[in-house]
Amino acid sequence: MDIDERAKEIVQEIGTAINESVESSPRVAEAIDRLRDAGYEMELTLRLEIGLRPHSGEEGEGSEASLELTDEDVQVLQRMKIRIDPDEKT
Repeated sequence: MDIDERAKEIVQEIGTAINESVESSPRVAEAIDRLRDAGYEMELTLRLEIGLRPHSGEEGEGSEASLELTDEDVQVLQRMKIRIDPDEKT
């Protein structure tokens, strides 16, 4: 799908904001320090995929989306203070 330049800029902003949030997280920094104290260096690679589709403005048949999350996905989101209802993760 072709997206306009404004949408591309917004998607880039989202990626930058997420990256900055992780980099500036005291909790992440503390965990990295603990790992270094244990004798390890860490290389962290996060993969972010953003899917876009035009907004039709109407809620109708076929508009329901599903998302399957593993237990590890849920744990990562919870550490990021994103709440997921465990009964609705699939």
